[in-house]
Amino acid sequence: MRITPAQELEKRAQKLQALMQKEGIDGAIILQNADLIYLAGTCQQSHLFIPAQGSPVLMVKKDLARARRESTLQNIIPFDSLKELPGLLKTQGQGDMKRIGLELDVLPAAQYLRYVKILAPAEIVDISHLVRTVRSVKSQYELNILQEAAQQAGALFARVPELLREGMTELELAGQLEAFYRKLGHQSLVRTHAFNMETIFGHLMSGSSLAVPSFLASPTGGEGIGPAYPQSAGFKSIQRNEPVMLDYVGIVDGYIVDLTRIFCMGSLPGKMLEAHQTALEIQSSLMEAGKPGVSCVELFDLAWQKARASGYGEHFMGLNEPVPFIGHGVGLELDELPVIARGVKTPLEEGTVLALEPKFIFPEGAVGIENTFVVTRKGLERISVFQEDIIFV
Repeated sequence: MRITPAQELEKRAQKLQALMQKEGIDGAIILQNADLIYLAGTCQQSHLFIPAQGSPVLMVKKDLARARRESTLQNIIPFDSLKELPGLLKTQGQGDMKRIGLELDVLPAAQYLRYVKILAPAEIVDISHLVRTVRSVKSQYELNILQEAAQQAGALFARVPELLREGMTELELAGQLEAFYRKLGHQSLVRTHAFNMETIFGHLMSGSSLAVPSFLASPTGGEGIGPAYPQSAGFKSIQRNEPVMLDYVGIVDGYIVDLTRIFCMGSLPGKMLEAHQTALEIQSSLMEAGKPGVSCVELFDLAWQKARASGYGEHFMGLNEPVPFIGHGVGLELDELPVIARGVKTPLEEGTVLALEPKFIFPEGAVGIENTFVVTRKGLERISVFQEDIIFV
């Protein structure tokens, strides 16, 4: 079991504290699992209090002993009831706070109202964007874990040609691949930030299934197994001469690497081959352009410019309703900041980790690529590893 070093947690808290001080926030209470993992090194049921100045305190309801094993924070104390919160904060020297930050973009409304009442007269403000901003730039410690996740994903994708056969269902192939992933230590749960954005492992579809949209913010959807999970693999049989898209994530210690590749038994129409080559060219252009200081919208516009110039613009990022992005941050969640999307002027920073996914969707299938990159001074450096051409079996 890998334990996040105390120095790593300290640096993360200090970055958040610097932003809190600029916003005039006296302290933050962290509740969401992904943020707890990032700032406390554990997601045991807890309230993590981070003052604008000073050391964090982790107040644990369940399980205290395990939290103390998993977290390298110095101040970890028991916490039985929400009614204790004001008193515990006072014992930490934080009894007169005027502005307290909570993760309001993920906190349920009923729970938020309880905190408003309990923490009165302090003003409750949203700390979400500040936490997500800090998380968007990865340390070398995090990048090392992401490299391991990339190796895990590469091992899975290398298994596809061995398992893929004509007539098997998408679900059958998905089941075999996912069993292999679990043997490698994959956690199966893919954490997401957006409300109701649910997925496990990723997407696996073939042929016409690739043109079926879903509720998920993704250029592809898939039939899935029914209305309760209407995405990814379904009961469709995989046939020769059609694309099979595997869009799965590798995960090590919670950290996600997003990867998409196209497989095919037989051959594909010329338009799909050309569109796939265009996707590779778009990726290459974004890799060169994606330097610190370049805005997300600049990369988005560059991708769309090249897609339209190829003659396949009407198929880019969706068949009839293209999604308004071509990439997104990844880390402990699949949908981290920043988003490479229309109108997003956020500048890239060195150390930001992005998944770029230029894809072209046709009625009879889809092609394209997705890799995970880190922003460097020279441009985007690929983290994910696997051959990028269509893999013909």
